[in-house]
Amino acid sequence: MRIRIGVCVREKKQVFSSPMRHILQRLEAFGEFEVILEDPIESWPICDCLIAFYSSGYPLEKAEAYAALRKPFLVNELVQQHLLHDRRKVYERLELFGVPVPRYALVNRERPYQELEHFIEEEDFVEVDGNRFWKPFVEKPVDGDDHSIMIYYPSSAGGGMKELFRKVGNRSSEFHPEVRRVRREGSYIYEEFLPTGGTDVKVYTVGPAYAHAEARKSPVVDGVVMRNPDGKEVRYPVLLTPNEKQIAREVCIAFSQAVCGFDLLRCEGRSYVCDVNGWSFVKNSYKYYDDAACVLRKMFLEAKAPHLSSTIPPVLPWKVNEPVQPSEGLTRQGSGIIGTFGQSEELRCVIAVIRHGDRTPKQKVKLKVTEEKLLNLLLKYNGGRPRSETKLKSAVQLQDLLDATRALVPRASDSEAEDMEHAEKLRQVKAVLEEGGHFSGIYRKVQLKPLNWIKVTKSNGDGEEERPIEALMVLKYGGVLTHAGRKQAEELGRYFRNNMYPGEGTGLLRLHSTYRHDLKIYSSDEGRVQMSAAAFAKGLLDLEGQLTPILVSLVSKDSSMLDGLENASIEMEEAKVE
Repeated sequence: MRIRIGVCVREKKQVFSSPMRHILQRLEAFGEFEVILEDPIESWPICDCLIAFYSSGYPLEKAEAYAALRKPFLVNELVQQHLLHDRRKVYERLELFGVPVPRYALVNRERPYQELEHFIEEEDFVEVDGNRFWKPFVEKPVDGDDHSIMIYYPSSAGGGMKELFRKVGNRSSEFHPEVRRVRREGSYIYEEFLPTGGTDVKVYTVGPAYAHAEARKSPVVDGVVMRNPDGKEVRYPVLLTPNEKQIAREVCIAFSQAVCGFDLLRCEGRSYVCDVNGWSFVKNSYKYYDDAACVLRKMFLEAKAPHLSSTIPPVLPWKVNEPVQPSEGLTRQGSGIIGTFGQSEELRCVIAVIRHGDRTPKQKVKLKVTEEKLLNLLLKYNGGRPRSETKLKSAVQLQDLLDATRALVPRASDSEAEDMEHAEKLRQVKAVLEEGGHFSGIYRKVQLKPLNWIKVTKSNGDGEEERPIEALMVLKYGGVLTHAGRKQAEELGRYFRNNMYPGEGTGLLRLHSTYRHDLKIYSSDEGRVQMSAAAFAKGLLDLEGQLTPILVSLVSKDSSMLDGLENASIEMEEAKVE
């Protein structure tokens, strides 16, 4: 007698989708199962095992009532599927099982546009119950069926917002440079943005002991969906680390969903789960269809015929007539391995040190300051160290400086030549800071360097402390990457793509996503350098759209790396002189 497997879903197209069809055909080929597809729910027969998963309009409560009455073996538990519709409950469940998630905070509103005392929004951050999230940060609706996810970018990178959504044609996101304030229509999750190097990892479990993973180009980068000649999104199989395999097991167990898909973010050597989708199958992978059918067969037999579960057919039924493939003498292209008959060399590393593109002239204003308002800013942003310099670059810091300068300029109008020169320089600082009407972009910065200090009695009267009484202010501006400079950087990136890996084309992204080639792009904190790096990345990876999302997603600022390159550059110059 065969085991009856009921498949109950909302739409027939889900049953007859390519992955489901392939897997059900393989299950039937074993000869041990009878697959029953029934619709509507009222006509469901008695089944030994039940495949039922939620989709829009699916009567989950009726499915639960049927399962309670007939007691079939459930591939995916029905009660737990309710959790997947609320991102708050998903994160809570993940944390309960020790699964790492991005740092996040909840903003719950009982009605649209409700003002909340514990929620603060400033130009470059939001704060929830004292938990501050600096831009870039991610904003997700708590409704798991709402896929409109926003990423907000800092003014130092140009500002703006990128909206992520379910694929429409060849797009999965859009950048809106004019949007700077977060939504207030409902309840949202705010979480830190994790730079992943331009790729997302999709993981698919079939039971707690099996997981298949694929990487795709992240929609955060440019929103253009890479498709193959058949119109399918391009994805590349990746190997999971032991830690990631344990994460897959815990996700499967936490939600009691044997067949489950979730999103994994790889960032700085660690992995985080940012979304759990429930029932999901891999597309266009015959190896996965074989594996899934075998794992499901074992699950069904252990539940309903345990005496048969240990028997494994010597040849899978649907492969009886397939020719056996030779196992030796094969070439794995690009792996550095040629069968067992020889060895080949493999390119292991490419390092490129690149100067920024064409720019506008750099400008500088220097002046010595003794005003208390300016000296207080030095202490405010250098941790209260009177002998240490500080650099003001963020929108908040520059706004503080502008406010102080505005208050000082009217007073600096003495008739003495020295005072007039000082007042004129303060006016110049004020004019530069006010340029553009807001602090967007990355082309202005101010250094405050202490020159003199004295000892004063502490405010609480307990001993003495040092206070600066004079500092050198250096305002640097200009040096903006020109249109020609961006074009130069992008064309250089395109040249690298087409010549660094002959025959690979856009395969650089494939190599990066699989960790066979770990692409890293570093930059200094200079605006022209950052934008040159982003334009280079755009050409290198064949991306589209504006540079701000590319800059935030792909370009890293690492002072230790840049110090090493600077030292190497000095040594090269010295060698030339010798």
